[in-house]
Amino acid sequence: MITASEASLDFSAKAKALVELLKVRLSLLVAFSCAFGYGLATAGTTPWGTLAWLTFGGFLMSGASVTINQILERDLDKLMSRTHLRPLPTQRVSVTEAWAFAFGCMALSTAILWWVSNPLTVALSLLSMVLYSFVYTPLKRVGPIAVFVGAIPGALPPLLGWIAATGTITYEALIVFGIQFIWQFPHFWAIAWVADEDYKKAGFKLLPSGGGRDLNTAIQIMIYTLFLIPLGLLPSTFGITGTVSALIATVCGVAFLAQTFSLMKTGSRQSALRIMFGSFVYLPVVQIAYLLDKI
Repeated sequence: MITASEASLDFSAKAKALVELLKVRLSLLVAFSCAFGYGLATAGTTPWGTLAWLTFGGFLMSGASVTINQILERDLDKLMSRTHLRPLPTQRVSVTEAWAFAFGCMALSTAILWWVSNPLTVALSLLSMVLYSFVYTPLKRVGPIAVFVGAIPGALPPLLGWIAATGTITYEALIVFGIQFIWQFPHFWAIAWVADEDYKKAGFKLLPSGGGRDLNTAIQIMIYTLFLIPLGLLPSTFGITGTVSALIATVCGVAFLAQTFSLMKTGSRQSALRIMFGSFVYLPVVQIAYLLDKI
C-alpha cells in the first residue's frame, strides 16, 4: 500500500521531470524574445497584463516544441553524455505522458494567444512549433540545412510579439526577425562545435563545410557574426529606435565578432565555448537596449 508520503514524493518527482521537459532556460529566452517584440511595438503604451499573458503563452508553446523534440529524439538522447539523463531516456516520464504534456502545453498556449492577440499570431506560433518539432528535428541527422530550417522558428518570437501587438507583418517585424535569424547561425554552430563528439554519437550533422571543426567552419561563424553589426543598426536607421541602442548594438556586435578570431586562430573548444556564451549575452543585451531606447 502506497502511503501519502510516498504518493507525495512520486508526484513531486513526476512534476520535476515534466518541468525538465520544458527546458526552462531555453523557453524563457524564447518567451523573452516574444515579449521584446511586443514591447517594442507598444513602447510607452504597453498593456502589462496582456504582455504577461503573451509571454506565458510563448513560454508554453516553446515548452511544447522542445518536449516533442525530446520525444522524437529519446533513443538518440540515450547515446549522448549531455542528454542521457533527460526524463525520457531515464524513463522518469513515459512517452505517453510526454505526448499528453506537450499537447496540453500547446493547447493552453493556443488558447492564451488566441485570447490576447490575433489569429495570425496563433497561426505563426503553431507553424513555428511544427517547423521546430517535425522538420528541424529529423533534419539534424541529414545535414547543415537543419540549422537554416531551425533558424526560422528560432527567429520568429520577436516577430510574433510585434504581430501580436499590431496584427500585421511590417518591415519593423521583419527587421527584428532578421537580426535574430542571423544570430542563430553563430549560436547554433558554436554549440555544435562544442558538442561535436556527442553529436556524432547520435548522427547529428549541424556544422557547415562538411561537418568539420576546421578553419572553413570558423570563417563561416565569423561571417555570420559580422553580418550582425550592420543588421544591428537597422532599427535606428528605420526610426524604430534611437542612436544610443545603435551604439550599444555595434559595441556588442564588435565584441561578439572579436571572439570568432580566436576560433579561427586556435580551433579550440574553449574558443567555441566563448562564442556560445557570447551569443547568449549578445541577444538579450541588444534587445533590452532597443527597448530602453524606445521607451
